[in-house]
Amino acid sequence: MPRRFVTMDVFTSRPFGGNPLAVVLDAAGLDDFAMQQIAREFGAAETVFVLPPRNAANSARIRLFTMAHEMPFAGHPTVGAAVLLGLERKLGKGPLLIEEMIGTIRCEVTTDGEGTRRGAAVFAVPRKAEADAVEITKEACAEALNLDPEDIGFDAHRPLVASAGVPFLFVPVANLTALARARPDDAAFLASLGAYAESVFLYTLDEEGDADFRARMFSPGLGNEEDAATGAAAAAFPAVLLDAEPFVDAHHKVRIDQGFEMGRPSRIDLGFTVKDGKLVDATIGGSAVVVGEGVLHI
Repeated sequence: MPRRFVTMDVFTSRPFGGNPLAVVLDAAGLDDFAMQQIAREFGAAETVFVLPPRNAANSARIRLFTMAHEMPFAGHPTVGAAVLLGLERKLGKGPLLIEEMIGTIRCEVTTDGEGTRRGAAVFAVPRKAEADAVEITKEACAEALNLDPEDIGFDAHRPLVASAGVPFLFVPVANLTALARARPDDAAFLASLGAYAESVFLYTLDEEGDADFRARMFSPGLGNEEDAATGAAAAAFPAVLLDAEPFVDAHHKVRIDQGFEMGRPSRIDLGFTVKDGKLVDATIGGSAVVVGEGVLHI
């Protein structure tokens, strides 16, 4: 059966930046095994399969696969799928409700108009981020990342496990130089850090650009050495920030740049609200562009 697919770059407004994404439209009838095989065939960080919604009031249901397994939620597939659905429906601006394994996610979509291949989406993070302190030494982090112990941490930031649906080990590094030098040692990572999460998200203050933070993400256990933009980690980031510093009661905006070290510059717009010193909600936003399309004969 012919099934149309689209390839996109997400968290960027230009082709060949951001995080690549494959989207299979008309995915009804594909079983779990077929979806996993197709995701491996594409070789992208994640592949989205679009299905009819279970609730007719919603826009679509999507399933998300890495090359290793299915994910309950991920940021760049959510943004990419929302933009593509907006383009397919010739939606200039408006809401979409997308069903994922984690729940139904509301996305506000803006496209450049009929006949274009670009747009942007902002979605409400479906679960409030939570963080857990972990007993990890600077030495263990440094060994797993081929860094020096003094490269780990800045100000009151410390290694944490945080999740808004998908857990990540967040490791702060001292500066942009240390961020660029990081090279995970797979064996050391799995031995000393792998028990905490499958993926490690490194971050530091952006001392040179116009973002608030620069980041990198490595997943030795997922078959994806480095990720160009990680929306699910950004969704958990407010819990990390609140652990390290007080935020006044207000809505806060944070820009995270990622992917620069791998030649795929990406920008994630994080928003979060604090009330009574606690996290209330969060949003993730970014741009996406269609790069190509074709047909799967499966």
